[in-house]
Amino acid sequence: MGDTEKAVARLNPLNDYLFLKMLGEPGDEEQLLGFLNAVLKRTQKPVLVSVEIIENRTISAEIVGDKTSILDVRAKTADGTRVNIEVQLRNLGNMDKRSLFYWSRDYTRSIEAGDDYEKLPNVIAINIVNFEYLGTKDFHASFHLREDTERDYILTEALEIHFIDMMKFKRLREKDFKNDTLQRWMTWFDKDSPPAVVEEVIKMDAAIQKAEARMAFVSNDKEAFRAYQMREMALSDWTSGVNHAKQEGRIEGKIEGKIEGKIEGKIEGKIEIARSMKTDKAAIEKIMQYTGLTREEIDKA
Repeated sequence: MGDTEKAVARLNPLNDYLFLKMLGEPGDEEQLLGFLNAVLKRTQKPVLVSVEIIENRTISAEIVGDKTSILDVRAKTADGTRVNIEVQLRNLGNMDKRSLFYWSRDYTRSIEAGDDYEKLPNVIAINIVNFEYLGTKDFHASFHLREDTERDYILTEALEIHFIDMMKFKRLREKDFKNDTLQRWMTWFDKDSPPAVVEEVIKMDAAIQKAEARMAFVSNDKEAFRAYQMREMALSDWTSGVNHAKQEGRIEGKIEGKIEGKIEGKIEGKIEIARSMKTDKAAIEKIMQYTGLTREEIDKA
């Protein structure tokens, strides 16, 4: 198979169902460890040597096909730290609060009523996003609870939140995936990376080799591949719906603006509005609703 065929056939690693299959199921510990160590190197965490993957649900066809469902990767390190990884390709405008919500879920659900607060674990939330949300310069940003003026003083290690921005990474003029392990992963995650570069990063990193093997399994397993396609369709449907809503908003904005400038009841103004709406390809029923004209009058306009 040539490079062109490989590029066409390659699945999207940031499809959240596929991401879960590659890094979030028992047996995926090696590749998850590799990715986590690449992310946590920024905050100078000790290198993780083991991780336990937490299965939190059965992935049914209904969940995969539901564009609102969250397919996150959850794990626990040897010292009890909880980790939650979410891939979000859609900008819902609330990623900061959303991340805090899922962080708090793992934080508060870790103890029972009456337990000592000392049992509450540290929780790390990692968000991989395919849109610009933060005003930071680097494609990787990390946050803790710090004192406002004494920036080196952290109140607690319980909260740690990472944002990894694929759009900013793609715009990097000089990438250094040979020395930077996170850039290596981001290059592999990018479905638009040149096939030769993808092959290079796979050869460089044993954890990425494992992830690639899991992706090949999904590609060759009929049931898993069907679920992957369902997830792609669900995300595409969401994007199409948003774009359609925006287009509808533009058309209705034009209509409302034109109506406000007309004297209500004047037939000439109504006809002009109908002509403008027809030009904008508005539905005949909508033109009738806004102008009060009959279908015959609109046809003649």
